[in-house]
Amino acid sequence: MPLIHDFKFFDSHFHIIDPAYPLVENQGFLPDYFTIKDYRTRLVNYQLAGGAIISGSFQGMDQSYLKAALKQLGPNYVGVTQLPYSVTDEEILALNEAGIRGVRFNLKRGVGADLGHLESFGKRIFDLVGWHIELYIDSREIPFLQDTLLNLPRLSIAHLGLSRDGFPNLLKLVEHDVMVKATGFGRVDFTIVPALQDIVAANPAGLTFGSDLPSTRNPHPYADADFLLIIETFGVEQAQKIFFDNAWNFYHSRQTCQAPCATP
Repeated sequence: MPLIHDFKFFDSHFHIIDPAYPLVENQGFLPDYFTIKDYRTRLVNYQLAGGAIISGSFQGMDQSYLKAALKQLGPNYVGVTQLPYSVTDEEILALNEAGIRGVRFNLKRGVGADLGHLESFGKRIFDLVGWHIELYIDSREIPFLQDTLLNLPRLSIAHLGLSRDGFPNLLKLVEHDVMVKATGFGRVDFTIVPALQDIVAANPAGLTFGSDLPSTRNPHPYADADFLLIIETFGVEQAQKIFFDNAWNFYHSRQTCQAPCATP
């Protein structure tokens, strides 16, 4: 059986919660701190080759923690932040220079819930810097947004879309090159393995894996067994694509982006 360290790993979804930067209470919740040192210690047995730091609901629109973390972690890491539609092109360009590559709308936690301008905003940030939109959404809600989502140049969905009842909606997006994150297994209400197999069958390049550390509000925090489950389900070759290739191509590719996009 291959070991965890045998696989190059781009962690497509994790959080850094640094006490040096402000937090915003969300739905009565504030997380414990989880620093870069904590993150590296937890994944010391992994062959870390990059990753995506995701802004949580409890970090609001603050960019300072994210820019500091990206500077410390280096160019193989990217950020996915939360921004208002009113953000200027100049602010976006500066964030792009800092390593940010996407904007998250956390519908599950009510952050960025106004999606009336989502399509125009998604096209704007893609044309300007090649960024994508990420949604934390219950897949049962996808039909209400499907036309908008299919018109976005680049889109990812976190935590497998959460819902068994909405899973067929998620698969329709996967068939149209939407990226799905195999993250937060304790957050979903369905059996993981068949869902992963269905996603890969629909699009082998449409699935990435992330630790979701530190697993805030997850009733079953991340375990090494989650990583091993991918290997057991798909074998070495496909597992390596899920652990690294798919995410690296999604976050670092600029092939379809126009100037002034930057290559990390």
